Amino acid sequence: MNREADARWMEEDDRGPVLRPDQTYASISHHVSDIVLRPAGAGWWWGFALSSLGVLLFIVAVVYLLDRGVGIWGLNTTVVWGFDIINYVWWIGIGNAGTLISAMLYLARQPWRTSINRFAEAMTIFAASIAGLFPLLHLGRPYVFYWLAPYPSTLGVWPQFRSPLVWDMFAILTYIFVSILFWYTGMIPDFATLRDRAKTRGARVAYGILALGWQGSAKHWQRYETAYVIMAALAVPLVVSVHSVVGYDFSTAVMPGWRSTIFAPFFVVGAMFSGFAMVILITVALRSAFRLHAFVTERHLDAMAKILLAASLLMGYSYGMEVFMPWYEGDPDDWRDVLARMSGPYAPAYWGMIFCNVLTPQLCWSRWVRHNAPMLVLVAVLVSVGMWLERYVIVVHGLSHGFLPAQYRLFFPTRWDWAMLLGSVGLFLWFFFLFVRFAPMVPMHELRRLAHELGRER
Repeated sequence: MNREADARWMEEDDRGPVLRPDQTYASISHHVSDIVLRPAGAGWWWGFALSSLGVLLFIVAVVYLLDRGVGIWGLNTTVVWGFDIINYVWWIGIGNAGTLISAMLYLARQPWRTSINRFAEAMTIFAASIAGLFPLLHLGRPYVFYWLAPYPSTLGVWPQFRSPLVWDMFAILTYIFVSILFWYTGMIPDFATLRDRAKTRGARVAYGILALGWQGSAKHWQRYETAYVIMAALAVPLVVSVHSVVGYDFSTAVMPGWRSTIFAPFFVVGAMFSGFAMVILITVALRSAFRLHAFVTERHLDAMAKILLAASLLMGYSYGMEVFMPWYEGDPDDWRDVLARMSGPYAPAYWGMIFCNVLTPQLCWSRWVRHNAPMLVLVAVLVSVGMWLERYVIVVHGLSHGFLPAQYRLFFPTRWDWAMLLGSVGLFLWFFFLFVRFAPMVPMHELRRLAHELGRER
């Protein structure tokens, strides 16, 4: 689809434009850069203070953990993974979705991607970084985490490459590195705009360094476009491989309910599902707080809601296959696991997962719901909760009901489990408050290009 066709499609689509018609080069640059360059308002300071309390809670929980050990969590001799691995899989799922969303939509040349890709990519970096903390804390001795790396060791200690922990380390570090490059490369032209519009010398110097000498020449744009396409093309298979590795953490084990080849695609779809739910929450919040209605229109809400609906149908299919295959194969251990999941002590979490992840998103069949921000927020919150419950059911129920009934143990989380979860949410919000304060949250250069394609250049 060429640019002229893109422009006609954006103007004629009955779901609304991807950019409000009154926007020009000047208005786009002024609105987005003004958010960063003007003094922070009271709302930002209150939000930053509350998120800082969450960071403080997380730090206290981590310090106490390092002092006392993993015994402060609700782990036992059977459930050796608890909230730490649940939180890890939940956060890495959210993190994997941001770059996947941005890269796939960029390669597909979807114009509505423009207004959401910047904070979706930021979400990736923050969530993946938080996710990477939990396996390290789960080690018990996180200060020797470097043993996971294949460095020349005089002690002859080398990583056990059959361990999923080693797979996770390589996958997460590679993913974070590529995501940061993809995110930063997309911001270089916008840093140049902030450099040119900044009022203070300190801001001009800081954004000038970040802009890497960008002048907007034809050579710069050609190199930028080439690098961005290459990184987008690399990011998509990388995201799929990273969350497939997380799925293999479970499917390579011998526990009932985990021995399934569906886990890799199941986890990839789940990552996109939970990630889009989080993107909807972030989009609606930033749209309301910073008056981004000209850039984030109902068209964006409609498109994201439809993708959320499609992902929920795939999740429903996966849940159905988790029941059908043990019944069809006739494996007594796997079938016993299915029945225990539905009617055992963790049944409320299982049915809550079904309600949040399968039933609630069906509201998005309604056009009114797709265009109603509060309703979308409600659906997205329930999906986020449901995806956390899914990881709870997989990890805790899977370990609680192994092959030997004599080894059945129930898991009871402690206040430190909850403190780590709530503290990690506070840390995520803390990162986001800093991001929206010091970096352009939507790409000005891409919005200006849209305005040009729609024939509204200044």
